[in-house]
Amino acid sequence: MTMAKSPCSVRDDSRGSRMARAKGTVGVIGLGIMGGSFARNLVSAGWRVIGHDIDSKARRAAARAGVELANDIGDLAAKAPVIITSLPHPDALHDVVAAIVAAKVKPRVLAEASTFTLDDKIKAEKALRKAGHTMLDCPISGTGSQAKVKDIVVYASGDTRAIRKLKPVFAGFSRGVHDLGAFGNSSRMKYVANLLVAIHNVATAEAMVLGMKAGLDPKMIFETIKSGAGNSRVFELRGPMMVTSKYDDATMKIKIWQKDMQVIGDFAKAIGCPTPLFTATEGIYDTALNSGYAMQDTAAVCAVLEKTAGVKRGGKKRK
Repeated sequence: MTMAKSPCSVRDDSRGSRMARAKGTVGVIGLGIMGGSFARNLVSAGWRVIGHDIDSKARRAAARAGVELANDIGDLAAKAPVIITSLPHPDALHDVVAAIVAAKVKPRVLAEASTFTLDDKIKAEKALRKAGHTMLDCPISGTGSQAKVKDIVVYASGDTRAIRKLKPVFAGFSRGVHDLGAFGNSSRMKYVANLLVAIHNVATAEAMVLGMKAGLDPKMIFETIKSGAGNSRVFELRGPMMVTSKYDDATMKIKIWQKDMQVIGDFAKAIGCPTPLFTATEGIYDTALNSGYAMQDTAAVCAVLEKTAGVKRGGKKRK
């Protein structure tokens, strides 16, 4: 792919450009469940990927997948004209932005893929813009398991020209991208999407528990409901975990999800929008968090509801 040199170009303009793959160089900061998948899929799609994470386990996993590891954020920013961030909390975003600004590199485009408050994203965008860089608001619709197989969608907002130029990059780790207009619209859309996910996840668990309490086999519940009108993407993704009651292979950890729940709830309150169903799920997620499931998948709300309903797996089925 040949692209004219600009702040949005994905060509590596460092002296190491001869090392770059034909498609260009992309930096990924945050190599966890989501960012790690972005990086691995970009490598597979033919991009040179330079990564950074403070977690040694995440760094080792990325290196095994062919990701070059940067010494620090400044080093990464010097080598990668396009940077994707996937971070656990807003303090990490502001630290990354400060490091990029301090590096005094040529204009970069940063696609911020985390779910944070609008205030945090706007603060980061202003700091980068002042330093000559372009920041896009690019939260992701999809879970960690979907990210592994590129079954995710990028909600992009901000500079339309930059979004258009980055579409080949987005195609390397997603199945689609939506340009939602002004900066911040993507976060607003992500809050809408995650509100639905929060409700669908608890609804899936509630339905599974009702079936099990009635004496139905959990696998049979899943296979039957999946083929009918009660199905949903969340049911398909989280249902199998609920069938086996195994939540360790987390696609979204409850501890991290609670941050997203807080962001959505605060946003809805700020604009005066009632969310009765979403609000009803909060106590269930809180119970899961405080019952030893913090580092497990959000599907573990099923275990909470099973306990509440007195469901004991492996017992005799009701006739």
